[in-house]
Amino acid sequence: PICCSCSPRASATMRRCRPALRCPPMQVEQLSSRQGQRLDGPLLITPRVFGDERGWFFESWNQRRFDEAVGDAVVFSQDNHSRSQRGVLRGLHYQLPPEPQAKLVRASAGAIFDVAVDIRRGSPTFGQWVGAELSAKNQCQFWVPEGFAHGFLTLSEQAEVQYKARGFWNRDCERAIRWDDPDLAIAWPLERLEGVSVSLSEKDAGAAGLRQNLENGALFR
Repeated sequence: PICCSCSPRASATMRRCRPALRCPPMQVEQLSSRQGQRLDGPLLITPRVFGDERGWFFESWNQRRFDEAVGDAVVFSQDNHSRSQRGVLRGLHYQLPPEPQAKLVRASAGAIFDVAVDIRRGSPTFGQWVGAELSAKNQCQFWVPEGFAHGFLTLSEQAEVQYKARGFWNRDCERAIRWDDPDLAIAWPLERLEGVSVSLSEKDAGAAGLRQNLENGALFR
């Protein structure tokens, strides 16, 4: 983990931490796939939480620090909020141009396993995935930029997921990849479901695999 303003993705023009202030407001981490490669794009963000016997406080969103972390000036279009019970799996979703979406995801109640899949055809990590547990306890957030499919599995009895989206929802641009596609081999922590079966929407249950979406030209260049 590194300080948000010392991220290698931050541009040279962005303000760096002063030596006397090396107490990062949040940590930013690039995750590695099961193949051992770091995926360029998704970031796991862990905020600094200030707590005492009265409770706690943390910044869930700071425009300047977030832009420094991702190396881009991000303008979000909408905030979304969902509630799911244990075993509910939503995904893998993405939107193609002209209205692609990026998401900053967190679990404000309960716990989820959140996943990003590289679906950029020209990427050296095409078809690889990274995942992390997001919970109300760890307060972590997951940045999923354009060019990645996103999905999550609900691990707790109930979970509320809130995410900021860059780009509006657009039905004509929306696509999905099957959650259990063997070409992706995502290691969903199904053992955490305590015997509960995975629950999918009708749309997600009928989603095509990565290979079929590739053949149909329904992935990012």
